[in-house]
Amino acid sequence: MSRAPRASRAPRAALAVTAAVLVVAGLSACSGSSATGASSDAQTFNPMADHLAGDPLTAVRAAADITGHNGFLKDTTTLHTASATKQMTLHGTGAYDYADHLGKLSVDVPPGAGTSATGQLNEVTSPGIVYMQNSGAKVPKGKWIKLGVQQLGDGNLVSSGATDPASASDALRGAQTATREGTSTVDGVVLTHYKGTLDLSEAAKATGGPGGTGLDVAAHTFTVKNVPYDVWLDSHGRIAKVVEVFTFSQVPGSTAAKDQVVVTSTSAFSDFGTPVAIAVPADQDIVSPSAAPSGK
Repeated sequence: MSRAPRASRAPRAALAVTAAVLVVAGLSACSGSSATGASSDAQTFNPMADHLAGDPLTAVRAAADITGHNGFLKDTTTLHTASATKQMTLHGTGAYDYADHLGKLSVDVPPGAGTSATGQLNEVTSPGIVYMQNSGAKVPKGKWIKLGVQQLGDGNLVSSGATDPASASDALRGAQTATREGTSTVDGVVLTHYKGTLDLSEAAKATGGPGGTGLDVAAHTFTVKNVPYDVWLDSHGRIAKVVEVFTFSQVPGSTAAKDQVVVTSTSAFSDFGTPVAIAVPADQDIVSPSAAPSGK
């Protein structure tokens, strides 16, 4: 294990404006907001108060808040996308500032990934807003595209080639089942492994705010409502690694196996509490989504 593991909207239509920017477009993926709920920074991390609960379901549901109490974290992410005809694995790095509700991600999109938007995809997230920049898309150099959560189809959980740390954590608030799978020691830290399923609609209600809105959008897009997850928590209850498996249909409304796309998102968190610098792009550096042609 690496260190910290309504009718649905049509994903293809959700990508119509930004297909050259969103890296999973090559697999007809869907795309939202990454702002966290207000509760994540309700208090600062206190090693005497934040601890791993004995009850598995309580431990998993509390993990997002406890992780947020640290203020900052860094993230290593992997996204594996598989359909009946294509597979793609993307790797990236990121960070999150829970005090300002700002996140950043950088994902490498290699040639042959199934999309014209190869190169490095950069993303900055703030409450209700996603800023995207891709060196392989036909957008002026150094410029960003700004999108609101209502314009996107999946709450930004997978379409940018990664799941931002806040969204990956917030989804666990919707855990419906949890079993304790055992422990392992990674870099001297004892981690407890939990496994179960989560409901994004319930996660949205528990998170609230713009982050909740993004999760709710995703809940209406994905075809498998009981989302499988694995999570490893440290003795304080913080997330070291989380794996979530999302499924959507390439054909709107279809439940046929041949039409399904399965996206496995893995986020490994580290450097809790170490400050990170994240800034929203300046207004003069933002261009209209029409600056990114579909490439079709």
